[in-house]
Amino acid sequence: MGTVAIFGAGVMGETLLSGLLRAGRPADSLVITERRAERAAELVERYGVRVLENTEAAALADTLVLVVKPQDMGSLLEEIAPHVDHGNLVVSLAAGITTAFVESLLPEGRSVVRVMPNTPALVDQGMAAVSGGAHCEPQHLTEARELLAATGKVVEVPEKMQDAVTAISGSGPAYIFYVVEAMIEAGVVLGMPRATATELVVQTLYGAATMIKETGQHPTVLREQVTSPGGTTAAALRVMDDHKVRAAFISAMEAAATRSRELAGG
Repeated sequence: MGTVAIFGAGVMGETLLSGLLRAGRPADSLVITERRAERAAELVERYGVRVLENTEAAALADTLVLVVKPQDMGSLLEEIAPHVDHGNLVVSLAAGITTAFVESLLPEGRSVVRVMPNTPALVDQGMAAVSGGAHCEPQHLTEARELLAATGKVVEVPEKMQDAVTAISGSGPAYIFYVVEAMIEAGVVLGMPRATATELVVQTLYGAATMIKETGQHPTVLREQVTSPGGTTAAALRVMDDHKVRAAFISAMEAAATRSRELAGG
């Protein structure tokens, strides 16, 4: 089993680290980089992994997982490029950063995979999409998928779809939290204690998501099963249609995809 180095110990870096450990990868096969000394000490204490400088980690690793902010990616790649050997795998989790950009700052022919993860990886329910670069070998794509599978589901998509992935699953948890907030507020407006409204909404969300996943039925069918003619659900849905809620969701997600493209270009 090769050594995996995770560059950047923010939320997503730590999430991936802890997921790999839970999935059975030995701590001595993992290293992490972190500029803040206090944070580094915390990770050593919590996980028993080594914390190294960027160049040391790059020289040691077979797989390099880059989990830094998009604006920090260029300087990191310039720092580690001399230590990325042929046969190494470079996995980028930075939003909007293309495999072509990563490849342009590495020696010729290096294997690069781009990943769009999402925050439910924190509870092992992530949805990650992976795309291989120009020189990515099949076994490297498989390795990247296995890494991400430690924190949830993984799909492979052509890189041109990554802006759409960002709009759907990358930003998607925030849309769900936004709807949940609104439903809880509605419960409070209707005279319900906030804690009770929260419990009702959260379990309803969890139950509805589980039904979609486990029944295999189209959401339209499931919605129609709840919607009796002339009933309460029909009244609510008519108001949502009046306010163009469905159209607003589509426009919002188009805006997210557009912004993802802009960030990639910037």
